Amino acid sequence: MKITTSRRISQIFFFVLFIWLCVVTTVGEKFWQIHGWLVNFFLYLDPLGAIGTALTTHKLYAPLFWSLITVILTILIGRFFCGIVCPFGALHQFVSHLAHGRKKTELITLHKYHKVQNIKYYILFAILIIAAFGKYSSLQCGLLDPISLLTRSINLLILPIIDNLAKISATSRFYQTSLLTLTVFLTFVLLNFYKPRFFCLYICPLGALFGIINRFAILRINRNLSKCTDCKLCNAHCQGSCQPAETVKLSECLLCFNCLDDCKFNAIDFDTADAKTGQVSPDLSRRGVLAAAFTGLLTLPALRLFGVSYKDNNLLRPPGAIPEKDFIKRCLKCGQCMRLCPTNVIQPAGIESGLENLLTPVMNNRIGSSGCQLDCVACGYICPTATIRPLTLAEKLGKGDFSSKGPVKIGTAYVNRSTCLPWAFGRPCLVCQENCPVSPKAIYTRPNSEPQNETTLLLPYVDANLCIGCGICQHECPVGSKGAIIVTPDGQSRENRLFL
Repeated sequence: MKITTSRRISQIFFFVLFIWLCVVTTVGEKFWQIHGWLVNFFLYLDPLGAIGTALTTHKLYAPLFWSLITVILTILIGRFFCGIVCPFGALHQFVSHLAHGRKKTELITLHKYHKVQNIKYYILFAILIIAAFGKYSSLQCGLLDPISLLTRSINLLILPIIDNLAKISATSRFYQTSLLTLTVFLTFVLLNFYKPRFFCLYICPLGALFGIINRFAILRINRNLSKCTDCKLCNAHCQGSCQPAETVKLSECLLCFNCLDDCKFNAIDFDTADAKTGQVSPDLSRRGVLAAAFTGLLTLPALRLFGVSYKDNNLLRPPGAIPEKDFIKRCLKCGQCMRLCPTNVIQPAGIESGLENLLTPVMNNRIGSSGCQLDCVACGYICPTATIRPLTLAEKLGKGDFSSKGPVKIGTAYVNRSTCLPWAFGRPCLVCQENCPVSPKAIYTRPNSEPQNETTLLLPYVDANLCIGCGICQHECPVGSKGAIIVTPDGQSRENRLFL
């Protein structure tokens, strides 16, 4: 079997595995649901997320140690993850193959190396600078990290379409940033029609990280000058545009092994010999690195100029969310919690929540089938970095050993008297009080002091001491828009008690 055939089989296997793990991220105990599957497998293998969280929090969540396997294998054999494992890379390679089925002479020109490919290294440096910004740091690698980006795209765009047709999830799915997700995903995929594996070559920060690590690789692509006829056919299908027929850019080599297959003179090999015809380090300029660092330093303050700051603390986060200043330092924006939520109430934050919080999980009680169910703690157990910490049902409900602390508060509801039917229009309505799930109920009624038409009108009130902010009342409220009873983050429980 050819080595390129083995590589294609591996790509297909890991791509199918990735899609399957996204599909089974569904609450249930059937074999095609989450029960027993390591659904965060690819996120755990991603060293960019591990390094980013280590820089922002100075700690490393235990499952992210899996990424050391990826780093060690990269040191041994090079950028295997990009060419063999990465599902987003496999998608780009497949689309590129469909878009550029040309003659080899045309492909040689198309796959020529360009210094513009170094942009991804500057993007990586800017992301890491933002993450290492001291107490003002923020984790933004999830926006462009290929694993987080593809996980988010499949979870929030592709699978909701399938859910609505095949009913994989308990309820139909809808996410408020679907248009943004679609635009970003399609843009990166369609750019392959301009340049094969455009995202991998010019944008991918994870690929840039592997390119830097690749300088220490033991096994490398080499060209034997005594056998080479300078036909340049090995450049024709090079997925990394690392020009193996000339000075091999080893940091750009994706281990597609197409050059080994294309060379008819056995002039290309993959061994431990020194690459005398290769360039080990990325072709970076001091000016470019300084510009990337300066961009990173300016980006975080710029992000906080637009929208919500963590100091405002007015975003409604899922139960178990750690304090806001730590939340933005740990969230990968992967969308796993949103995908798993059985009621679809966890939504990606839009632009209105601030650029820094874009695509992080927030609660929207008007979307989905209900608010946060009292007997559900799924989101904390799916989060790969414990941004939403795992809760036991007893802790969430404030029972047993947690009875002295009381239940976990997501927020507190309040009645908007200017839109509430009984308060504003004198029309009877007790929907919020009837649907309040806590016992004793956090919503109670009092008779109107001025009866109308000889009928006593009951007015709803909220007991802030009993309300846990589940949002079921807001979801069921018959008043349009945000409803006449609204849950705010006031009084929310935000603890950071993790063993890291």
